Amino acid sequence: MMETAKIKTLIVDGEVPARRGMRRLLAFEGDVEVVGECAGSQEAIAFIQERHPDLVFLGLRTPETDGFSVVESLPTGNPPSVVFVSEGDQYAARAFDVHAVDYLLKPLDAARIRRALDRARVQIRQRNGSHLDQRLSTLANTLGARTRQVDRLVIKSAGRIMFLRTDKIDWIEAADNYVKLHVGVESHLLRETLGSLEARLDSAKFVRIHRSTLVNIDRMREMQPWFHGDYVVILEDGTRLNLSRTYRNEVIETIGRIF
Repeated sequence: MMETAKIKTLIVDGEVPARRGMRRLLAFEGDVEVVGECAGSQEAIAFIQERHPDLVFLGLRTPETDGFSVVESLPTGNPPSVVFVSEGDQYAARAFDVHAVDYLLKPLDAARIRRALDRARVQIRQRNGSHLDQRLSTLANTLGARTRQVDRLVIKSAGRIMFLRTDKIDWIEAADNYVKLHVGVESHLLRETLGSLEARLDSAKFVRIHRSTLVNIDRMREMQPWFHGDYVVILEDGTRLNLSRTYRNEVIETIGRIF
Protein backbone atom coordinates (compact mmCIF):
# COMPACT_ATOMS: atom_id res chain seq x y z
CA MET A 1 0.00 0.00 0.00
CA MET A 2 1.35 3.43 -0.91
CA GLU A 3 2.23 5.53 2.14
CA THR A 4 0.25 8.74 2.56
CA ALA A 5 2.34 11.83 1.86
CA LYS A 6 3.38 13.73 4.97
CA ILE A 7 2.15 17.24 5.59
CA LYS A 8 5.35 19.28 5.59
CA THR A 9 4.88 21.73 8.44
CA LEU A 10 6.73 24.87 9.52
CA ILE A 11 6.48 26.33 13.04
CA VAL A 12 6.97 30.10 13.36
CA ASP A 13 7.06 31.71 16.81
CA GLY A 14 9.32 34.20 18.53
CA GLU A 15 9.46 32.15 21.73
CA VAL A 16 11.53 28.98 22.00
CA PRO A 17 9.19 27.29 24.58
CA ALA A 18 6.23 27.94 22.29
CA ARG A 19 7.96 26.30 19.33
CA ARG A 20 8.99 23.31 21.45
CA GLY A 21 5.46 22.92 22.79
CA MET A 22 3.98 23.01 19.31
CA ARG A 23 6.49 20.42 18.09
CA ARG A 24 5.55 18.10 20.98
CA LEU A 25 1.85 18.39 20.19
CA LEU A 26 2.39 17.75 16.48
CA ALA A 27 4.49 14.66 17.23
CA PHE A 28 1.26 12.77 17.99
CA GLU A 29 0.01 13.28 14.41
CA GLY A 30 1.35 10.53 12.16
CA ASP A 31 0.84 12.37 8.89
CA VAL A 32 2.59 15.57 10.03
CA GLU A 33 6.31 16.15 9.47
CA VAL A 34 7.81 19.25 11.07
CA VAL A 35 10.39 20.37 8.53
CA GLY A 36 11.54 23.53 10.29
CA GLU A 37 11.22 26.15 13.00
CA CYS A 38 11.66 29.89 12.60
CA ALA A 39 11.82 32.61 15.22
CA GLY A 40 11.28 35.64 12.99
CA SER A 41 9.26 36.74 10.01
CA GLN A 42 12.16 37.26 7.61
CA GLU A 43 13.57 33.83 8.42
CA ALA A 44 10.12 32.30 7.88
CA ILE A 45 9.65 34.03 4.53
CA ALA A 46 12.98 32.74 3.28
CA PHE A 47 12.21 29.22 4.52
CA ILE A 48 8.80 29.14 2.80
CA GLN A 49 10.21 30.41 -0.48
CA GLU A 50 12.97 27.78 -0.43
CA ARG A 51 11.30 24.72 1.14
CA HIS A 52 7.62 25.17 0.16
CA PRO A 53 5.93 23.67 3.26
CA ASP A 54 2.31 22.53 3.06
CA LEU A 55 1.30 24.08 6.37
CA VAL A 56 2.54 26.91 8.59
CA PHE A 57 1.67 27.39 12.26
CA LEU A 58 2.30 31.12 12.40
CA GLY A 59 2.73 32.96 15.68
CA LEU A 60 1.65 36.58 15.52
CA ARG A 61 4.41 37.80 17.86
CA THR A 62 7.75 37.47 16.12
CA PRO A 63 10.89 39.63 15.98
CA GLU A 64 11.10 42.31 13.27
CA THR A 65 7.35 42.54 12.62
CA ASP A 66 4.07 40.69 13.16
CA GLY A 67 3.22 37.42 11.44
CA PHE A 68 1.04 39.09 8.82
CA SER A 69 4.16 40.14 6.90
CA VAL A 70 4.73 36.42 6.29
CA VAL A 71 1.28 36.11 4.73
CA GLU A 72 2.00 39.08 2.48
CA SER A 73 5.04 37.26 1.12
CA LEU A 74 3.43 33.88 0.46
CA PRO A 75 4.19 32.46 -3.00
CA THR A 76 1.30 33.02 -5.39
CA GLY A 77 1.58 29.72 -7.25
CA ASN A 78 1.04 27.26 -4.42
CA PRO A 79 0.88 28.96 -1.02
CA PRO A 80 0.90 26.91 2.18
CA SER A 81 -2.11 26.69 4.44
CA VAL A 82 -1.78 28.96 7.47
CA VAL A 83 -2.93 28.46 11.07
CA PHE A 84 -2.43 31.57 13.21
CA VAL A 85 -1.38 31.22 16.85
CA SER A 86 -1.86 34.13 19.24
CA GLU A 87 -2.17 35.04 22.91
CA GLY A 88 -5.31 37.09 22.24
CA ASP A 89 -8.24 37.24 19.84
CA GLN A 90 -7.76 40.82 18.63
CA TYR A 91 -6.38 39.67 15.27
CA ALA A 92 -8.97 36.97 14.60
CA ALA A 93 -11.02 38.98 12.10
CA ARG A 94 -7.91 40.05 10.20
CA ALA A 95 -6.64 36.47 10.13
CA PHE A 96 -9.96 35.36 8.66
CA ASP A 97 -9.73 38.08 6.01
CA VAL A 98 -6.53 36.50 4.70
CA HIS A 99 -8.14 33.05 4.54
CA ALA A 100 -6.40 31.46 7.50
CA VAL A 101 -7.34 27.83 8.09
CA ASP A 102 -7.77 28.45 11.81
CA TYR A 103 -6.89 30.81 14.66
CA LEU A 104 -5.57 29.24 17.85
CA LEU A 105 -5.29 30.86 21.26
CA LYS A 106 -2.49 30.03 23.67
CA PRO A 107 -2.14 27.92 25.75
CA LEU A 108 -2.58 25.19 23.16
CA ASP A 109 -3.83 21.65 23.72
CA ALA A 110 -3.82 18.49 21.63
CA ALA A 111 -7.57 18.50 20.93
CA ARG A 112 -7.54 22.06 19.59
CA ILE A 113 -4.46 21.35 17.45
CA ARG A 114 -6.18 18.28 16.04
CA ARG A 115 -9.25 20.28 14.98
CA ALA A 116 -7.02 22.80 13.23
CA LEU A 117 -5.17 20.00 11.47
CA ASP A 118 -8.43 18.45 10.31
CA ARG A 119 -9.32 21.74 8.61
CA ALA A 120 -5.83 22.04 7.15
CA ARG A 121 -5.97 18.49 5.76
CA VAL A 122 -9.20 19.31 3.91
CA GLN A 123 -7.75 22.50 2.46
CA ILE A 124 -4.50 20.84 1.43
CA ARG A 125 -6.38 18.02 -0.32
CA GLN A 126 -8.53 20.54 -2.15
CA ARG A 127 -5.53 22.60 -3.12
CA ASN A 128 -3.69 19.60 -4.47
CA GLY A 129 -6.68 18.45 -6.51
CA SER A 130 -8.30 21.68 -7.61
CA HIS A 131 -7.73 25.32 -8.30
CA LEU A 132 -7.90 26.49 -4.70
CA ASP A 133 -4.43 27.93 -5.04
CA GLN A 134 -5.84 30.52 -7.44
CA ARG A 135 -8.08 31.83 -4.67
CA LEU A 136 -5.32 31.75 -2.09
CA SER A 137 -2.96 33.63 -4.38
CA THR A 138 -4.96 36.78 -3.66
CA LEU A 139 -3.94 36.83 0.01
CA ALA A 140 -1.51 39.70 -0.37
CA ASN A 141 -4.06 41.77 -2.27
CA THR A 142 -6.76 41.30 0.36
CA LEU A 143 -4.50 41.80 3.39
CA GLY A 144 -5.50 44.89 5.31
CA ALA A 145 -8.53 45.61 3.14
CA ARG A 146 -11.80 44.35 4.56
CA THR A 147 -14.28 43.65 1.80
CA ARG A 148 -17.66 45.25 2.21
CA GLN A 149 -19.45 41.95 1.73
CA VAL A 150 -18.40 39.03 3.87
CA ASP A 151 -19.36 35.39 3.57
CA ARG A 152 -18.21 34.43 7.08
CA LEU A 153 -18.29 36.00 10.52
CA VAL A 154 -15.94 35.53 13.46
CA ILE A 155 -17.88 34.47 16.57
CA LYS A 156 -16.30 34.32 20.05
CA SER A 157 -18.13 32.02 22.46
CA ALA A 158 -17.04 30.27 25.68
CA GLY A 159 -13.36 30.75 24.93
CA ARG A 160 -13.73 29.46 21.37
CA ILE A 161 -13.45 31.30 18.07
CA MET A 162 -15.86 30.12 15.36
CA PHE A 163 -16.01 30.98 11.69
CA LEU A 164 -19.72 31.11 10.81
CA ARG A 165 -20.80 31.08 7.18
CA THR A 166 -23.37 33.80 6.62
CA ASP A 167 -25.48 31.58 4.36
CA LYS A 168 -26.17 29.40 7.43
CA ILE A 169 -27.88 32.29 9.23
CA ASP A 170 -31.70 32.26 9.23
CA TRP A 171 -32.31 35.72 10.62
CA ILE A 172 -30.66 38.43 12.72
CA GLU A 173 -32.09 40.66 15.42
CA ALA A 174 -30.69 43.74 17.14
CA ALA A 175 -29.84 43.47 20.85
CA ASP A 176 -28.52 46.85 22.03
CA ASN A 177 -24.86 47.01 20.95
CA TYR A 178 -25.00 43.36 19.87
CA VAL A 179 -26.79 41.37 17.23
CA LYS A 180 -28.21 37.90 17.78
CA LEU A 181 -27.61 35.50 14.90
CA HIS A 182 -30.23 32.76 14.63
CA VAL A 183 -28.83 29.58 13.06
CA GLY A 184 -31.29 26.71 13.25
CA VAL A 185 -31.93 25.97 16.91
CA GLU A 186 -28.79 27.85 17.96
CA SER A 187 -28.14 31.56 18.42
CA HIS A 188 -24.89 33.52 18.69
CA LEU A 189 -24.17 37.03 19.95
CA LEU A 190 -21.89 39.31 17.96
CA ARG A 191 -20.72 42.67 19.29
CA GLU A 192 -21.77 44.84 16.38
CA THR A 193 -24.74 47.03 15.53
CA LEU A 194 -27.35 45.79 13.10
CA GLY A 195 -26.62 48.64 10.72
CA SER A 196 -22.89 47.99 10.48
CA LEU A 197 -23.46 44.26 10.00
CA GLU A 198 -26.05 44.90 7.30
CA ALA A 199 -23.48 46.99 5.43
CA ARG A 200 -21.10 44.00 5.37
CA LEU A 201 -23.63 41.40 4.28
CA ASP A 202 -24.68 40.59 0.73
CA SER A 203 -27.74 42.75 0.05
CA ALA A 204 -28.97 40.15 -2.43
CA LYS A 205 -29.10 37.60 0.39
CA PHE A 206 -30.13 39.57 3.46
CA VAL A 207 -32.94 42.08 3.60
CA ARG A 208 -34.13 44.28 6.45
CA ILE A 209 -37.78 43.69 7.26
CA HIS A 210 -37.91 45.75 10.46
CA ARG A 211 -35.68 48.33 12.12
CA SER A 212 -34.40 45.54 14.39
CA THR A 213 -34.54 42.53 12.02
CA LEU A 214 -32.60 41.18 9.02
CA VAL A 215 -33.69 38.00 7.23
CA ASN A 216 -31.92 35.58 4.94
CA ILE A 217 -34.11 35.61 1.83
CA ASP A 218 -33.42 31.94 1.18
CA ARG A 219 -35.10 31.10 4.51
CA MET A 220 -38.34 32.94 3.70
CA ARG A 221 -41.29 30.66 2.97
CA GLU A 222 -44.10 33.18 2.60
CA MET A 223 -45.43 36.59 3.56
CA GLN A 224 -48.95 37.16 4.85
CA PRO A 225 -50.82 40.49 5.14
CA TRP A 226 -51.26 41.73 8.70
CA PHE A 227 -52.70 44.94 10.14
CA HIS A 228 -52.11 48.54 8.98
CA GLY A 229 -50.00 47.63 5.98
CA ASP A 230 -47.68 45.34 7.87
CA TYR A 231 -46.94 41.75 6.87
CA VAL A 232 -45.85 38.61 8.66
CA VAL A 233 -42.81 36.84 7.24
CA ILE A 234 -42.86 33.08 7.82
CA LEU A 235 -39.54 31.28 7.61
CA GLU A 236 -38.96 27.68 6.53
CA ASP A 237 -38.81 26.52 10.17
CA GLY A 238 -42.10 28.26 11.00
CA THR A 239 -40.60 31.32 12.70
CA ARG A 240 -42.93 34.31 12.29
CA LEU A 241 -41.39 37.78 11.99
CA ASN A 242 -42.95 41.18 11.53
CA LEU A 243 -42.40 42.94 8.18
CA SER A 244 -42.86 46.65 8.81
CA ARG A 245 -44.55 48.66 6.09
CA THR A 246 -41.51 50.98 6.22
CA TYR A 247 -39.42 48.23 4.61
CA ARG A 248 -42.14 46.52 2.58
CA ASN A 249 -41.31 48.07 -0.79
CA GLU A 250 -37.62 47.37 -0.38
CA VAL A 251 -38.34 43.73 0.43
CA ILE A 252 -40.68 43.38 -2.55
CA GLU A 253 -38.09 44.91 -4.87
CA THR A 254 -35.31 42.72 -3.51
CA ILE A 255 -37.14 39.43 -3.85
CA GLY A 256 -38.91 40.36 -7.05
CA ARG A 257 -42.41 39.59 -5.79
CA ILE A 258 -45.56 41.68 -6.40
CA PHE A 259 -48.50 41.51 -4.06
